[in-house]
Amino acid sequence: MSRQEEPPGSDLEDENFGSPRTFDPDFKGPVADRSCTDVLCCIIFILFIIGYILLGLMAWVHGDPRRVAYPTDSNGHFCGQKGTPNENKTILFYFNLFSCTSPSLLVNLQCPTTQICVSKCPEKFLTYMEMYFMYRTRENYWSYYSQFCKAASAKPVKAFTQLLLDDDCPTAIFPSRPFLQRCFPDFSTKNGLLTIGNKTTFNDGSGKTRNVVELRAAANGVNKILDARAIGMKVFEDYATTWYWILIGLTIAMLLSWMFVILLRVTAGFLFWVFILGVIGILAYGIWHCYQEYSKLQGKPNSHLSIYNIGIQTDISMYFQLKQTWFTFMIILAILEVIVIVMLIFLRDRIRVSIALLKEGSKAIGYIPSTLIYPVLTFIFLSICISYWAVTAVYLATSGTPIYKVIAPEGQCEHENKTCDPEIFNTTEIAKACPGAHCNFAFYGGKSLYHQYITTFQIVNLFIFLWLINFVIALGQCTLAGAFASYYWALKKPDDIPPHPLFTAFGRAIRYHTGSLAFGSLILATIQMVRLVLQYLDNRLKDAQSNISRFLQCCLKCCFWCLEHVVKFLNRHAYVMIAIYGQNFCRSARDAFNLLMRNVLKVAVMDRVTEFVLTLGKILVAGCIGILAFLLFTERIPMIVEGPTSLNYYWVPLLTVIIGSYLIAHGFFSVYAMCIDTIFICFCEDLERNDGSAEKPYFIAPTLHGILNKKQLVPQKQKE
Repeated sequence: MSRQEEPPGSDLEDENFGSPRTFDPDFKGPVADRSCTDVLCCIIFILFIIGYILLGLMAWVHGDPRRVAYPTDSNGHFCGQKGTPNENKTILFYFNLFSCTSPSLLVNLQCPTTQICVSKCPEKFLTYMEMYFMYRTRENYWSYYSQFCKAASAKPVKAFTQLLLDDDCPTAIFPSRPFLQRCFPDFSTKNGLLTIGNKTTFNDGSGKTRNVVELRAAANGVNKILDARAIGMKVFEDYATTWYWILIGLTIAMLLSWMFVILLRVTAGFLFWVFILGVIGILAYGIWHCYQEYSKLQGKPNSHLSIYNIGIQTDISMYFQLKQTWFTFMIILAILEVIVIVMLIFLRDRIRVSIALLKEGSKAIGYIPSTLIYPVLTFIFLSICISYWAVTAVYLATSGTPIYKVIAPEGQCEHENKTCDPEIFNTTEIAKACPGAHCNFAFYGGKSLYHQYITTFQIVNLFIFLWLINFVIALGQCTLAGAFASYYWALKKPDDIPPHPLFTAFGRAIRYHTGSLAFGSLILATIQMVRLVLQYLDNRLKDAQSNISRFLQCCLKCCFWCLEHVVKFLNRHAYVMIAIYGQNFCRSARDAFNLLMRNVLKVAVMDRVTEFVLTLGKILVAGCIGILAFLLFTERIPMIVEGPTSLNYYWVPLLTVIIGSYLIAHGFFSVYAMCIDTIFICFCEDLERNDGSAEKPYFIAPTLHGILNKKQLVPQKQKE
């Protein structure tokens, strides 16, 4: 007898492993009498969590987040910290910003120049020599200039040469503005020329005439942050104005998602066409709007410029003044419209299968409505993991004591970058060998074993974070699978469904299968860690790579991306088998893989098409809320409701609402996806266990059985 002719209730030989697979004739649903699986991995997982907690405590003891909140002067003192002499001096001032020409020195905003805490930034040009001569007629020059010196005195007592050696005052000051509690040049544009204080050239105080472009180059990396600050402030203002409208939009998205889930139970076919027509309509509206904006820009000056011509701009609204931008959006939306229509035409038969699965999934969710609340629990767990990782990373990054390095203004000292002690530096041989050198604060660190392994601890922190994130997702998938499997294997629905199936499935997953879930998430976390390492190396070595190395690295990243998605797919179905049979991860993954391979055509029909339908639902929810938000934030419907006015960037709250609505819809529809996956796995098991006879009846609804299994409507034993 061939494999296809073998009675479904008999032992099926596993072609891949060669061992017979025996079915329990008394199987009536998820196994209740089960034991702990993958105990070793469970123990390792628990030990890692304990170690993670200890790492967090150790980082908390040694770290100091104030080092992130407050800038640090050359003596290692915080600017603006309460209870210190610098309490009213909240801003960091650089003596010589021209020393900050190396981008690597700006990583921690530390330049090889003296830095002091000041109460305000300079507002005008003034050199030490100019102040020294003007002081004779007007004493207020010194009172102003002395704010930017290390120690204030009644009058300037040092000659210029001595000043350079002692580095007590800057040689010159120029108009600046505070950002991130640091003084940076206050650049402006006048008649197309870059200026500072209405000047294009100025004296740097050492007898050299400097161009403002040189100063811009010295502060180039930081100046990009200055531009970002303006955007950040405007974005913050927009959020402050529209936050309640955003909450209303997200609430409507939640209600709309819930309504769709309820309607799917009774009108899955009708609602599917609502999804289709809704998405097509939203895309059509987007195409029409882009065309209208494109037409409005016809003939306007500079609208013909390309995105390449204007380059990278921090003012995003500039891109919306170009015809090319709206034309590009219109083409993209048109392509998406064509793809949806073409897929609808070619998948019309398979969509019927998807609709039947959606109806069955709706029934399951209707009988177990608590499953719709579970994504909230997953969100809480993920938030805890993300918060703990972020806090631990900050405390690790700020661990250590102030480290001081020898700084030579001219960079011509053999002792430069050596560790020093500022208290005794002036009495050491280094100060004598390198006149003008200083002992300035560089960074936080230490020589203890803990400080030597800070980088290693950060890597461990990231890896365990990935492991925990994947474990939380795995726990949710296994819990939902256990609840929906209880529904499927109930012969008389809903009478035979056990009480509190979701709570029972969650308890089983935690009590018996923590090790198996940790095993699967460990594999996935390892792959993700490798991907992050490859991305890090690509970013670090981008300029030093040859074409061949770039190609190989691109291939590696592509392979690991594919591997990650394959493992996610297999893990997902392995967790379903764990929820049903209570076996270890490897056995469950093997059984799930073999089961899917024996039903590969059904998998191709079910998985992709159902995902397509659910994705349309998510797009419809996000699109409906997005259109309403667009009309509101652009003041297109003032006669219906008066929305916020005077927004800097209407697209900021708009994108927030659209992305938030999509994530909310994803949370609801992900329950559907897990439900359909579980029902499909159970259906395939049902076909192999039973033959539809009175002794071995099918557990699936007859209508769904006829759609999914057209060629096996007659029991297999009757074909012999």
